[in-house]
Amino acid sequence: MRTVFARHRAAILAGAALAAVLASGLGAYGVRDEQQRRAVAVAMTGGDPALAPAIFRRYGCTGCHSIPGISGADGKVGGPLTALRERVYIAGGLANTPENLIQWIVVPHRFSPKTAMPATGVSQDEARHLAAYLYAD
Repeated sequence: MRTVFARHRAAILAGAALAAVLASGLGAYGVRDEQQRRAVAVAMTGGDPALAPAIFRRYGCTGCHSIPGISGADGKVGGPLTALRERVYIAGGLANTPENLIQWIVVPHRFSPKTAMPATGVSQDEARHLAAYLYAD
């Protein structure tokens, strides 16, 4: 029980940190201007959103997820990858941070052994590009 409480407390603190970032205008969360949102997403992840569409297709992400701006990405198996920058949690309970998102993409079973998300073989660098794209949306 103590571990569950600690995880929820950490997630709440992460959410508060995101709110502070939003208020300061320094994060992708709540940034309305597309260019500014993209620049912040790149700074947060170290990725290039322009490289993501080909990566989404190469690894089959489009078959399971609906992904904004990616033609044919209308999968219904996994959750929709829309407005990710506005979420407090990803993957059903993981604090929404760039590093957590990147690690989730690379090794989802590390966080959730029973997840339906497969180990796709996406590299750390490729995951950074995907995360940048999702946060820039």
